[in-house]
Amino acid sequence: MNKFISKSPDILSGTPVFKNTRVPVKNLFDYLESGESLQDFLEDFPSVSKEIAVKILEQAEQLLVSKMA
Repeated sequence: MNKFISKSPDILSGTPVFKNTRVPVKNLFDYLESGESLQDFLEDFPSVSKEIAVKILEQAEQLLVSKMA
């Protein structure tokens, strides 16, 4: 998929996860949507690095901005 997200039918039935983890990417957005902080997410999912989480958020921002243009 990309260098930060992987998707495999063998991991969580193909749910997109942070690469080399079993943590769904959707969990990050769910945390932020519910008012939790990025730090809260990282504390609850220590297998996800801050660098990767920020890269995912940046990619989401770029995708959203490009769709709005």
